[in-house]
Amino acid sequence: MRTVITYGTFDTLHYGHIRLLRRAAELGDRLIVGLSTDEFNFLKGKKSLFTYEDRKKDIEALRFVDLVIPEGNWEQKIKDVQKYSVDIFTIGSDWEGEFDFLNDFCKVVYLERTPSISST
Repeated sequence: MRTVITYGTFDTLHYGHIRLLRRAAELGDRLIVGLSTDEFNFLKGKKSLFTYEDRKKDIEALRFVDLVIPEGNWEQKIKDVQKYSVDIFTIGSDWEGEFDFLNDFCKVVYLERTPSISST
């Protein structure tokens, strides 16, 4: 079984998010989503319109998402990859190169962003 993980805030969930998560799920058999907590978003200078709990419920409602975990800091990714025996880390292409350090622990795949759509 191949496990895939991705991370994001996923505020104002839109079709770009859905497409990204669907494509992430297609890379393996199990999809884990690391969802940025409200506290972590604050540290990143972001403010979500919806709370972590509300965003979590929305992501959990997607049939191709198997597990949602809290993302509380940048550094947890290596630990998550190890803890959940992740085979593939994936994220949008706007992060190209930023997570290449994870190649020491799993395969890193940058998925093309959906053009002309963004929560920001």
